[in-house]
Amino acid sequence: MDWDKLRIFHAVADAGSLTHAGDKLNLSQSAVSRQVRGLEEQLNTNLFHRHARGLILTEQGELLFDATTAMTKRLDAAAARIRDSEEEVFGELRVTTTTGFGTLWLAPRLSKLYDKYPDLKVDLMLEERVLDLPMREADVAIRFKEPSQADLVRKRLMTVRMCLYATPAYLKENGTPDTMAGLSEHRLICQNTDSDQVGAGLNLIQELMLNDLKSLLTVNNYFGVLQGVLHDLGIGVLPDYVTQDSPHLIRVLPDVQSAEVPVFLAYPEELRQSQRVAAFKDFVQDEIISYRKQLKET
Repeated sequence: MDWDKLRIFHAVADAGSLTHAGDKLNLSQSAVSRQVRGLEEQLNTNLFHRHARGLILTEQGELLFDATTAMTKRLDAAAARIRDSEEEVFGELRVTTTTGFGTLWLAPRLSKLYDKYPDLKVDLMLEERVLDLPMREADVAIRFKEPSQADLVRKRLMTVRMCLYATPAYLKENGTPDTMAGLSEHRLICQNTDSDQVGAGLNLIQELMLNDLKSLLTVNNYFGVLQGVLHDLGIGVLPDYVTQDSPHLIRVLPDVQSAEVPVFLAYPEELRQSQRVAAFKDFVQDEIISYRKQLKET
């Protein structure tokens, strides 16, 4: 198949309009339409349902769009690899991790990375969904379990536990529980059990909810849980790394904690020589060393 026709088809399918695709490709609508018709004739099938409001892919069109999407991502990966042969660290680096870790641990530290590499552009994608690194949905991931894909470089960074925290003001007003049963007199703040989260955290929350709790506030990420705790709303289930940036929080029921959760940094094998990935990896490892040192001192 003619790659130029495939490229134009992909743009039309992505835009859902001949006009918008033409604007993106700097081609006239008639030229775009002609190329699409030529591809349909070559394949002897209709790739689009045409109607007044735009274009919708047929089943055959969906199959071809999936193929051209994969091809485009592979080409992007090749282009990134070529760019990364340069010695300088610049350009875009797409980093994905969870909302909690990204907002509470990673984002507050990024100024140190930018101080060293001011021409680096970080696109931080915070979501619980695991993005597909080999398919170039992101360049680097920080994940809370070991990646299962074989074609990824992975490094274990640290371990995290979920623990109970509250502010001094809240505990002064409401008292400090000294047993699990004592939690029934307090408001528990935690992630919703239906939200995506690591299994160890979910297990701890489910165990805590067996108590006859006085009140409950659930949020769908740890950033929201922390905000509730910081505003004296109750006792929160939070990852232990929050204490580095919120040292005034008090650990409640120190014997109550989740199982260890491993934290991994991962990236595609094809980006092993990437200067941008290397710079980010070194930055994260330096921050982890600083974090561990602080833990030993407390």
